[in-house]
Amino acid sequence: MPTAIETHALRKIYAAPPARKRGGPRTSTFAPRTAAPPQGVRVEGGGIAALDGLDLSVHEGEFFGLLGPNGAGKTTTIGILTTRVRATSGEAFVAGKNVRTEDVAVRRRIGIVPQIPNPDRSLNAVENLIFHGAYFGISAREAERRAMALLEQFDIGDKAQAKVEELSGGQQQRLMIARALLHEPQVLFLDEPTVGLDPQARLALWDVLRRLHGEGRTIVMTTHYMQEADELCDRLAIVDQGRLLACDSPANLKALAPGDTRIDLSIEGDAAAAAAACRALDGVTRVDVAAQDILAYAARGGELIPTLIRAVEQVGARVRNINLAKPSLESLFVSLTGRKLE
Repeated sequence: MPTAIETHALRKIYAAPPARKRGGPRTSTFAPRTAAPPQGVRVEGGGIAALDGLDLSVHEGEFFGLLGPNGAGKTTTIGILTTRVRATSGEAFVAGKNVRTEDVAVRRRIGIVPQIPNPDRSLNAVENLIFHGAYFGISAREAERRAMALLEQFDIGDKAQAKVEELSGGQQQRLMIARALLHEPQVLFLDEPTVGLDPQARLALWDVLRRLHGEGRTIVMTTHYMQEADELCDRLAIVDQGRLLACDSPANLKALAPGDTRIDLSIEGDAAAAAAACRALDGVTRVDVAAQDILAYAARGGELIPTLIRAVEQVGARVRNINLAKPSLESLFVSLTGRKLE
């Protein structure tokens, strides 16, 4: 299939904050030198490694997801592909154009939906779209025609003359998608598009994205919501600490998850000792520890719960909560990283 996006050995190292002079003010906008880097971000050679040799390939017309926790490198990847962040090394191509050497050509071929809606609040909905069209040399008349068609398509045509403050969070995000599509890009990027939306608005936005995908558009979305990735994406890249852990369809990825059932036990006490006791039980195929949670995999699932509880109590710990989970993207993520996707 024709390729819309390719990355080769993509790396991004952010410079570490400079040392603070004794008695002097801090000169960096980064966190204080003594603070730990963001969760999931590795420190490498004095810098913060956000991406470490990322190789991706996205087909034309594909709905592609980047799934991972905060600090995994998802937003950095989108930043590089949309020319807002310069890679430390490696190559990236979008719609056949090199993001480093052909950045203007790339920007003409992409639409971007930010995590937080950023419309011009001094303009109404349709004016926001018309103003955006001017950046791409679209006449005001043509921009207005396209804008009204997009607003109607996304069920906010009646809000064309409304100020941004009059729109709900979900309506503002649909306005951002309309803005991103006004110049008819080849690739649409969405960075955590449903963060902060209530469940009803999230489902409505999913319907919008499904319609766009049905039109044959290439869509790249970052998310840390398992259900969202599972419901919408043709293929998923699971990333953590700037590295690609797995890439395939949601169904194929879930098939890689270990065990028929995962039993999550929230523990009070020594989780490592409790995990060791659980590993010794017949029928338990694997046990991982994530903070104070024991994640046990077993074919018989719920039948082993009483036995697991007794094993935990025998080492002086106590089970506070139990949850059963069938093989899922989350259980695969835990098996790959040893921790939950928070």
